[in-house]
Amino acid sequence: MIMPVPVPGPSHKIEIDLDSVIERLLEGRGNRPGKTVKLQEYEILYLCQRSREVFMSQPMLLELEAPIRVCGDIHGQYPDLLRLFEYGGFPPESNYLFLGDYVDRGRQSLETICLLLAYKIRYPENFFLLRGNHESAAVNRIYGFYDECKRRYSVKLWKAFGDTFNCLPVAALIGDRILAMHGGISPDLHSLDQIRMLSRPTEVPESGLLADLLWSDPTPGLSGWEENDRGAGFAFGADAVTAFTKRHDLDLVCRAHQVVEDGFEFFAARRLVTLFSAPNYCGEFDNAGAMMSVDEDMVCSFKILKPMIQGKENINISEAPTRKIFSWKAANLA
Repeated sequence: MIMPVPVPGPSHKIEIDLDSVIERLLEGRGNRPGKTVKLQEYEILYLCQRSREVFMSQPMLLELEAPIRVCGDIHGQYPDLLRLFEYGGFPPESNYLFLGDYVDRGRQSLETICLLLAYKIRYPENFFLLRGNHESAAVNRIYGFYDECKRRYSVKLWKAFGDTFNCLPVAALIGDRILAMHGGISPDLHSLDQIRMLSRPTEVPESGLLADLLWSDPTPGLSGWEENDRGAGFAFGADAVTAFTKRHDLDLVCRAHQVVEDGFEFFAARRLVTLFSAPNYCGEFDNAGAMMSVDEDMVCSFKILKPMIQGKENINISEAPTRKIFSWKAANLA
């Protein structure tokens, strides 16, 4: 697919072969981990500009249908992103929702975000990206993405990504039963229409509903709401989740934002699940990563990506229904 790119000038357009960009990015499957994929800066600027248009054409609260696969934090771990697609099916074979935190910390934030934006442009009705707290200039200026952009391309490119991140949606409703966001719920969220009415493009504020959706955390042993140790958003207890799901007639809240040992972790009697999709996060945690699949009947199953050990991988698959039947069925596959 060759797509024109507007550039400064009276009537000049550059043609971008989007499928070629995707193919070059996917060549990383055969490369050693950490080997960079070379794209031209104007190609990446196109990904930023065109994806902004797509994001702005869709609502702040996405309303999606199953079947769909849901992934948590990636944080520049590009080989692990490719593993997720290998197990879940490369687009458009499967529909996807990613919950944010694509950049920072990992070695290949550029490859990660470029492939995700390219898929969003190529399959706008099948591939969805939410904003994480690291999709903010104030954060990714510090934790690695700025330095990677400056070292490999330019500060101009980093600023273009910032403009794109300011247009990302912040939540998704799957089958009217599962509410997904990056961080967590908010004491200020009384109606989902409040999410729909959030304006874009926007920076992430220090407080308020948008900040809460990107920064808040479930906290075992806590009752109600407290200030979050992160300095943004809230810490909330299981009782807050129960009240929230009842008020909004939801079966499950799905969020990311925290490393969990098995890649996914339930909270509040399985009314909330945390997904984290970057195994062996930062090379330090020895955690698994996970991807949640929601089938046509709204039954959720989890593919668990173990950290790679000497090139060998394991996938464990567990299944659990989410439709107000929170019994647990599990099956491990060799």
